[in-house]
Amino acid sequence: MDGSSKKGVSFGLTSGIITTLGLMVGLDSGTGLKSVVIGGVLTVAIADAFSDALGMHMSEESDKKNTHKKIWNATIMTFFAKLIIASSFIIPLLILNLQLAIIVNLIWGLLLLSTFNYFLAKQRNENPLKTIFNHLFIAVIVVVITYFIGELIAFYF
Repeated sequence: MDGSSKKGVSFGLTSGIITTLGLMVGLDSGTGLKSVVIGGVLTVAIADAFSDALGMHMSEESDKKNTHKKIWNATIMTFFAKLIIASSFIIPLLILNLQLAIIVNLIWGLLLLSTFNYFLAKQRNENPLKTIFNHLFIAVIVVVITYFIGELIAFYF
């Protein structure tokens, strides 16, 4: 896999995990409605995948050293990584009750993020535990903040 493809997969995977976890937790705490959470995840899987892919495309275009092939590789890989990862969170939502599905998805997302960061750290000859901790810390902060935003919305509206 070339550098532009790795960049797209890395961005799409990370964004797919953190965005989807934050959205699910926020929508659950704000509404408690399974249909709303499923709709939110599908929206992230489709609309945000296109948005992130376009953002990656424009970012890669801004570097004059990139060829059209590299630009499109990063774009396509970002889209499909985000689409597939975000969509993977739908399965527990369809087969489990909402609270259990949220727990399963939190475990799934943090496990995916940890695994990806383990391989990333190994590739960069860095301490895997430090890399995993740093990125999990950010993911947990996002989840906690979106939970409380959902609670505030539920309280005031």
